[in-house]
Amino acid sequence: MAEIEIDIAGEIFPARFEAKDAPNTVARIRELLPFSDRIIHVRWSGEACWIPMGERDLSLGFENATSHPAPGHVIVYPGGMPTSLSETEILIAYGPCGFASKAGPLAGNHFLTISDKLDALARIGRSVLWDGAKNITFRAGAR
Repeated sequence: MAEIEIDIAGEIFPARFEAKDAPNTVARIRELLPFSDRIIHVRWSGEACWIPMGERDLSLGFENATSHPAPGHVIVYPGGMPTSLSETEILIAYGPCGFASKAGPLAGNHFLTISDKLDALARIGRSVLWDGAKNITFRAGAR
């Protein structure tokens, strides 16, 4: 069973935590569950959607960080740059992605992986691009 479920506009994506490689990030995200927000399309990073979290301090450093998440990878950027350049955010890659801000390349902690329904994830990602923001909820999965 999935450790976590991601519901984007009614489509459920089972996912697994990357606890071995990002234990601190996984622990912090677990504390936030259930977590709901809106997801919008990225501007500079390619085929991905993100949740802007503003100046929210997740009290995280970098671990298992990447600038090129694969489709289905979920990363969190813990912040640190001035808000005008980049803010705390969660990013979900649905296709080729080079994580960046208007100031240039960034890296985020890969803490979660969606391994099923990547075709549906890409369809929803394109819908966010063309149709606008969608509701998203992260919640503990069925065990």
